Amino acid sequence: MNTCLEICCGNWQSVCAAVAGGANRIELCAALPVGGVTPTAGLLRQVRAAFPQLCVHVLIRGREGNFVYSEDEVAAMIDDVTRCVELGAQGIVCGALTTEGELDLRTMARLAKAAGTLSLTCHRAFDFSKDFPVSLESLIDIGFSRVLTSGGASSALMGTATLRSLREQAAGRIIVMPGAGINPGNVRELIEKTGCMEVHASCTKRVRQTTEGPSLGRADEGDCWVTDAGLVEQIQSQLLLL
Repeated sequence: MNTCLEICCGNWQSVCAAVAGGANRIELCAALPVGGVTPTAGLLRQVRAAFPQLCVHVLIRGREGNFVYSEDEVAAMIDDVTRCVELGAQGIVCGALTTEGELDLRTMARLAKAAGTLSLTCHRAFDFSKDFPVSLESLIDIGFSRVLTSGGASSALMGTATLRSLREQAAGRIIVMPGAGINPGNVRELIEKTGCMEVHASCTKRVRQTTEGPSLGRADEGDCWVTDAGLVEQIQSQLLLL
């Protein structure tokens, strides 16, 4: 089976660990504890310089919270996409919703246009849309290459029935990539139940802060989440058994 493991990397240490563990592709972002936001241009430049052969897709998400964006926020995200193109990213990961809970197709089409020939992935905003089959067809029409989804469930393994249905509907026109809670112990079962050939995982471990100090924000626990190269390697080992 020709499978692909994408690792979500929220910092430089995680990128190095993902490469060491044998990831096929990374999704570069920042602030994983809030679901990820757009990484800095400096980090993207550093990754491209250090790992020129690595396939790098970049998350475009200007802030945490919901996926309903103002015109000013969309303009900033389009600017971020343009910078990613200039810095040599191979793909863009994005998504937006309307206040009615449907994919914001106008915004996503504008982001797609800015991305040019780069690969396009719709992130888990898809899981918050009201009608998955309709949303999937819309992504195909815009030209998206894949959709990252848990099937609307709290974990990909719990959403296997929906994931399989989406893959069958896609019929090769778009890649359905399961994500959420994927680990070495469940990745083979997930693929066998869904038939999906690409999977998305973070494989993170908590790194305790070694210095004392005040909290820097409401979500700050003084720790850092870093990709574990061993977990990446274990998932790849399971994929090779398929």
